[in-house]
Order: sequence, then structure tokens, then C-alpha cells
Amino acid sequence: MKAYWIAFVDIDEPEQYARYMEQSPAALQKYGARILARGREITCLEGFDRTPDRAVVFEFDSYDQAMACYHSDEYQQARQHRLEVANARILILKGM
Repeated sequence: MKAYWIAFVDIDEPEQYARYMEQSPAALQKYGARILARGREITCLEGFDRTPDRAVVFEFDSYDQAMACYHSDEYQQARQHRLEVANARILILKGM
């Protein structure tokens, strides 16, 4: 059963956030993530105090793969570059 990793990100320091963007793709590729959507053109209809700076949707072959990717050493190391310079809301959703 497929799973989807959905992230909404607000970026405070783009230059430091770039370090996260340099490192995170390796972890995502290792766990088979496929980008379904990514961008800055977002229309929030309900539940957001403000429109995020960017959003991304990744597809994984399974929920376990998505969770393993997020908790992997590779992703957690990349994540450290994001924590102080961006606010991310991330969820992993099981597909049907």
C-alpha cells in the first residue's frame, strides 16, 4: 500500500535552508521517494493561519518505507540544517 509524505514549509533563512535541500534528496532517493508535487503556488482553503512558503508531496511504495526514510540517519542529519531556519509541518499518510 502506497504512502504519501506531505510537507508544508515556512523558510526564515533561505541560504541555510539550501544546506537541507542539498542533503535531503539522498535519503529520499534511498527509500524510493517520488516527487508528485512541489512548489510555491499554494492556495490554502481551510485550517492554515497563513500560506506556507512551499509544499511538497512524495510518494513511497509503503508506509514503512516513508517512516524509515524520515527516521533514517541520512534524513535526520539533513533535517538538522532545517530545524533552526524553517518551520515544517510534515505528515505521512497511508494510501488506499
